[in-house]
Amino acid sequence: MRILIVEDEPKAGDYLLKGLTESGFVADLARDGVDGLAHAREQHYDLIVLDVMLPGMDGWQVLRELRRDKDTPVLCLTARDELSDRLKGLELGADDYMVKPFAFAELVARIRTILRRGPLRESEFMEVADLQIDTIRRRVTRAGQKIDLTSKEFALLQLLARRRGEVLSRSLIASQVWDMNFDSNTNVVDVSIRRLRAKVDDPFPNKLIHTRRGMGYVLDESDEA
Repeated sequence: MRILIVEDEPKAGDYLLKGLTESGFVADLARDGVDGLAHAREQHYDLIVLDVMLPGMDGWQVLRELRRDKDTPVLCLTARDELSDRLKGLELGADDYMVKPFAFAELVARIRTILRRGPLRESEFMEVADLQIDTIRRRVTRAGQKIDLTSKEFALLQLLARRRGEVLSRSLIASQVWDMNFDSNTNVVDVSIRRLRAKVDDPFPNKLIHTRRGMGYVLDESDEA
């Protein structure tokens, strides 16, 4: 497995490079965001360990640009432990988020967990009313109009469509899309649903994503309980 490390702090970067190499990974190190983004686009990596506080182009900018054309798993590292920062990373498409300082053994465990996730075995196309999802090309259209989604928005829509008609709890959505335990103080699921609705439902008269108060969310043609 090949991993890209994007870390500007010399000691931290060298430590991660040495540790991951000794753990059996093939690892490359980029010292800033611009170089890291170039590496990520030019070569294939199974996972990217991305520092957030980077000179020139910070980790959020790197992640935003990367998600325009790559679905490479990303684990963000940052010294900031604010809830807003964790939510921002997840909403931009990060697969996991660790706060510095961290235990190296936990970092390796989280990397292996992300890498173990296999692709879902499902049909190439899913369709709900006039909404069409191409799971192979990761394209979404509704009424013939192309809808641009982030990596996490696509994963969320894919989950809802795959379990069409089933009310999914916030905890289930959080575990399936973000691989995280649901925290009642975290509104990442509600925020993501709202953003997904703005793209998938708001421009169209027939609404497909429905809220079941106290229960969760469901994707269906009908709004009947």
